[in-house]
Amino acid sequence: MKNKITSLLLAGLLAFMVPTICQASTGVLVDCEKSPGFTKRLNASVKKLETRLKKYEPGTPPALALQSQIDQTKLRFDRYGKSNLLCGADGLPHLIVDGRLDHAGEFMLPGVMFLYTTGWIGWSGRKYIQTVAMTSNPMEKEIIIDVPLALKIMFSGYMWPVNSWKEAIEQGDFVASDEDITVSPR
Repeated sequence: MKNKITSLLLAGLLAFMVPTICQASTGVLVDCEKSPGFTKRLNASVKKLETRLKKYEPGTPPALALQSQIDQTKLRFDRYGKSNLLCGADGLPHLIVDGRLDHAGEFMLPGVMFLYTTGWIGWSGRKYIQTVAMTSNPMEKEIIIDVPLALKIMFSGYMWPVNSWKEAIEQGDFVASDEDITVSPR
């Protein structure tokens, strides 16, 4: 009897603890092209540059540089407007990273590229340390970097996902063995 009551209480408690699925609403975000805040930011940026442009004679190097900057600003805002990004009331583009595939390009591609690049850097550094450890004076090569060797390793490091797979699965060299890991005596 006691087990049945405990089971019922536990089941009742778990019923209230079940997480509900909720999805972020983008109701406050609108297409940047249609956002009044976005248009206001564009106009303010261009107006500031045009005010500075009035101080110079047309055709002078500063005037040409400012005109180029105005054109680049308009182009940048135009690209943001056509990129299907959503802007808030502040007029700034916001990224939607809630897992919906229609917004995957806003975060997933840059995220994957970031992870690939950091992996490349880490792999190259690890490989350099392993390579100089076999030289006659490894401490010196860690302090004073052997640039030709480092560049050679860095340029071959772009294949780090394949190389790490080979080391981890095929050779078993990627993970240290248990006897090589120091354990606290506690």
